[in-house]
Amino acid sequence: MTALNRQDAPVTSAAPAKAGRLRYAILAMLFVVTTINYADRSTLSIAGDTMQKDLGISSGELGVLFSAFSWSYLVAQIPGGWLLDRFGSKKVYGVAIFLWSVFTMAQGAIGFFAGAAVVLLFILRFVVGFAEAPSFPGNSRIVAAWFPTKERGFASALFNSAQYFATVAFAPLMGWLVTALGWEHVFTVIGGVGVVLALIWTRVIHPPRSHPKMTDAELDYIGAGGALIDMDSPAAAASERDGGLRHIKTLLSNRNMLGIFVGQYFINTITWFFLTWFPVYLVQERGMSILEAGFVASLPALCGFTGGVLGGYLSDLLARRGVSLTVARKIPIITGLLLSTTIMICNFVTASWLVVLIMSTAFFGKGLGALGWAVVGDVAPKQIAGLAGGVFNAFGAVAGIVTPLVVGYLIDATGSFDLALAFVSVCAALAVVSYAFIVKDIRRLDLDELENTDAPRAGQAV
Repeated sequence: MTALNRQDAPVTSAAPAKAGRLRYAILAMLFVVTTINYADRSTLSIAGDTMQKDLGISSGELGVLFSAFSWSYLVAQIPGGWLLDRFGSKKVYGVAIFLWSVFTMAQGAIGFFAGAAVVLLFILRFVVGFAEAPSFPGNSRIVAAWFPTKERGFASALFNSAQYFATVAFAPLMGWLVTALGWEHVFTVIGGVGVVLALIWTRVIHPPRSHPKMTDAELDYIGAGGALIDMDSPAAAASERDGGLRHIKTLLSNRNMLGIFVGQYFINTITWFFLTWFPVYLVQERGMSILEAGFVASLPALCGFTGGVLGGYLSDLLARRGVSLTVARKIPIITGLLLSTTIMICNFVTASWLVVLIMSTAFFGKGLGALGWAVVGDVAPKQIAGLAGGVFNAFGAVAGIVTPLVVGYLIDATGSFDLALAFVSVCAALAVVSYAFIVKDIRRLDLDELENTDAPRAGQAV
């Protein structure tokens, strides 16, 4: 029996040593790329306070600038996912890395156009959003192609946790760049790293069957365990050349997929508060310097990263020990998101160390529960995995638009972050509701089944 016709078979034991570990080199590349991806997104949050003073930007305008990325990110998600299905992850994702890095570097030059700085910065953040749209659907597709089902939770959690590692690795550096060299260099340095990374990508990333270092043993192992090793084959791409986008309605009409999509919206509210307003919160509400904020922001981020890796590891461990995939995924998700609701407690404490401790707990929980990409990899029909990831990420991108605007409005209206933290806490609770009561059984959905039935087979909610 070949890997191709065994790819949906269950795996009941760990990989034999002879199977190889090339897939982890691929995962390491995804982790590095995603780290730079999120460093690009957070450049404005680190440089934002100084830019406000230098360029005369109000809190409301800064909220609009924070949201600019997500407007285009949202619009481009579904086309980006379709492009991934049509042309393959390597080509589409590689071009995306190069483009978003160039556009990030260009943001360092807006100081020369002081009169139009806000407009130009909005445009550049907007095009960065377009370029980054294929990133997470691409990550999900590559993990689905390279990892068997019972290793996919950890793999997905690791690339998703890069958003926290980006802050751990780059927030102190970016804070130093603002203080020592000027806010402009935050954009030029981070963007320059991305350009170099785009060149490395072309050498490292290949589909499983065509990778020059792939062994027959590893290909057979990952295929037998559920990896979609032929996802980017010419035949698979040809099957989606016509009418691929018509499947959007099919995805949205499925209860499980809709619950996963809605859950991602609420989870991403926490993410986007952290990426945009959290450093500003530390400076304006807690009286820290920009340099201090850069270092302090790395502590909750480190906890988020730890929670993310632990959530993926625990989920896969439960699955390997015979727990159903539904329970194995939902336990870390629901537990972690309940912990995230504690962020509102910061409104009732004054000590800075206690604020950092609470934020660290909340972001640890968010990391623990951020298994949405693993779930998408588990349930999305193989033929439209990129499209499903694009729709999933589109819901998250809506949160990227709403969260900065709502938080900016609440700050302007009340003069504090109290209601903003309450808003984030409520969204974490609603994410729990989505996974506990809307999402049923977690299993690979068949495209024909989705198109010919009104609902998937129902399992039991946790």
